[in-house]
Amino acid sequence: GEIDVLIGTQIVAKGHNFPNLTLVGVVDADSGMKGGDLRAGERTYQLLSQVAGRAGRAERPGRALVQTYAPDNPAMMALADNNRDGFLQIEREVRAELGLPPFGRLAAMILSAPSAQQVDEIALQIIQQAPNGEGVEVFGPAPAPIAVLRGRHRRRFLVKSPKNIDLSAYMAAWIARLRLPNAVRMSVDIDPYSFL
Repeated sequence: GEIDVLIGTQIVAKGHNFPNLTLVGVVDADSGMKGGDLRAGERTYQLLSQVAGRAGRAERPGRALVQTYAPDNPAMMALADNNRDGFLQIEREVRAELGLPPFGRLAAMILSAPSAQQVDEIALQIIQQAPNGEGVEVFGPAPAPIAVLRGRHRRRFLVKSPKNIDLSAYMAAWIARLRLPNAVRMSVDIDPYSFL
């Protein structure tokens, strides 16, 4: 049968072909830019480009309508102008200025514990034991983007360093100083792709 209206989630953007689709609407398109993911703009631009590309794939022209509360965001402006190269250039400049990948390195450390009080107390102890490293910056502790997971309260540190620093060695030296209670868990991700 023919489809007049299709309502879906992000999965609609992933490889499906709807040859007669002429209009795509995205509600709250900037929601993906919330939550502390340093690659949120990149991911949002990629997803919205894919979704918009679903319309007008056959003979009939297509159109995409995008609702945003951040129309001045570089990702949204580039999308509206169909300017991928411009978006990539801005993203590159910002990352270079801030020393973010690929111009610097990152590590994410997440602590979790059964109670918020316990994880907060341990996180404050841990930050005091961070080694001094030339050019290394430690941000946090702060609630992780997913602050409670499976009944455990989570706190996150982000560690930023220049490319020439052995970030794995820095993190290993820091972890070697720590004595965690049995109820506290720690995970470390060097050069994380996701920040959740």
